[in-house]
Amino acid sequence: MHALVGPTPQPQIDRALEALRSGAVAWAELPVARKTAIFEACRGRVRAAASRWTQVAAAAKGVAGTPLAGEEALSGPWAVLGALNRYLTTLKQLERTGSPNLDARRVRTRDDGQVVVDVFPVDLYDRVLLNGIRADVWMQPGVTPASLAQTMGTWYRQATRRPCVALVLGAGNIASIAPLDVFYKLIADGAVCILKLNPINAYLGPILEEALAPLVEGGFLRFAYGGSDIGRYLCTHPLVDEIHITGSDKTHDAIVFGDGEDAAERKRRNDPVLAKPITSELGNVSPTIVLPGPWSDADIRFQAENILTQKLHNDGFNCIASQILILPSAWKQTPQLLAAIEDLAADLRDRPAYYPGAASRVEMLAAGHANVERFGRNGEGFTSRTIVHVDAANPDEPAFTTEAFSSLLAVTTLPGDLETYARDAVAFANERLWGTLGGNLIVHPRTMREHAGTVDRAIAQLRYGCVGVNAWTGVGFLLCETPWGAFPGHTLGNIGSGIGVVHNTHLFSRSQKSVVYAPFAPFPRSLLGYGGTLLPKPPWFVSNRNQAKIGAALCEYEFAKSPLQLAKVALLAMTG
Repeated sequence: MHALVGPTPQPQIDRALEALRSGAVAWAELPVARKTAIFEACRGRVRAAASRWTQVAAAAKGVAGTPLAGEEALSGPWAVLGALNRYLTTLKQLERTGSPNLDARRVRTRDDGQVVVDVFPVDLYDRVLLNGIRADVWMQPGVTPASLAQTMGTWYRQATRRPCVALVLGAGNIASIAPLDVFYKLIADGAVCILKLNPINAYLGPILEEALAPLVEGGFLRFAYGGSDIGRYLCTHPLVDEIHITGSDKTHDAIVFGDGEDAAERKRRNDPVLAKPITSELGNVSPTIVLPGPWSDADIRFQAENILTQKLHNDGFNCIASQILILPSAWKQTPQLLAAIEDLAADLRDRPAYYPGAASRVEMLAAGHANVERFGRNGEGFTSRTIVHVDAANPDEPAFTTEAFSSLLAVTTLPGDLETYARDAVAFANERLWGTLGGNLIVHPRTMREHAGTVDRAIAQLRYGCVGVNAWTGVGFLLCETPWGAFPGHTLGNIGSGIGVVHNTHLFSRSQKSVVYAPFAPFPRSLLGYGGTLLPKPPWFVSNRNQAKIGAALCEYEFAKSPLQLAKVALLAMTG
């Protein structure tokens, strides 16, 4: 969809950046208590805009009036309200003590010396609402329990805080990405922001300007609209100090090395045209690795829903949409799981492929393969849910190196017993698939108990910024306690999934990755030897019939947590 507002004229951008220069000085000196009040005011504005925000986004994506409209509530205003609540807690801690607080009982050290912090659940409401979901943050080597606190909230530890204006280049797929990136730059990095919305979802601009009005009124945020020409003008503007982009690696490289005839040579020489810092989140080819185990028929059905949610949430237009499903060829239930995935894919609701280029990417990745299955409407703005079977031994398989960003799922198999398969599947994901943003692991609780060492090694060795264990890594995006970004190690010349993190409400500066866990089976079946958790079918599942109602209820709950609001959400969740 095209923006409802036209491109921002360059003189208007100049005036906005001049105002932000003054705002940057004020923000660097502003007491934390005043910042807390501003974000508290934003919280009220987001809640007031939540319903309209959801409706407008659902209509733009062609899912209005369907359960899938709940995706827009969950990944839009609910995610933003949740982040604001977590950031407000951090700001109040900074106001009291000058640093984010961390209970020492949440910190542990693995046998190899790596420090791990338990960040979710935080309170009783978390434990009830998302019972069975937990998250850890693993620190980079060299961080110790004694030094951990010094790596948190580092901007607030500086004796001199340099005023800074950051350009945030927003993503066009998920509505909460842009405001969450702005929050992080303001709170973690002390930078005021000019936010350029992506033309694909710039229709949300008036709503976001209203929701974030306290930041605009204070002189700490401005908006800009337009295409690549406006983006280029902003990136090279002398009043912009640094940049954060959520998008593609190609767009990143064009910003850093230029897009002229000499761009490739500049990249080869590591000779950037950009002379300012840039952080980035750039997607990846996400794997979902299934470990064999004693799955029941009900397990097969539920995990088929889990896998297709990982693929088809937002119609596959997610930077961590599962792209490569890795299955054990020796597992007798592999055909049964594939059949369940195909049956569900056939039953799911068709939705428009709103993001440009989806059809061509699907056709490119499906071309030349003998085993391709298509489900649902195709053509005239729709792209079929497509499953293509690929050979893990093919060194030239494009699905391993090209992000589909569409409704295509590639399936491959690897041989071996559980130990061999797990080792090889992790190595395949790390070495053959492009990017390091997020990867998923699905494992039965009995397998987890009986092969604890194998499972632990798999989790430890997966080189991804977020690892989901029976959870889609999208949950790691939603939580916001967990840092969101690529596994460390990328460079400007080999950018992969990007450099730096966002979200990260504890303000860790040396995190390595997050690990998010979810129940293998939903309530009430979870009581039958699966760990006894109370989480029913998660509201973000594409098969959840109550998703739209749950999304609206969660926005109200996040704004004003109470037993009554919690009960309302729980009742809807139990019947989804």
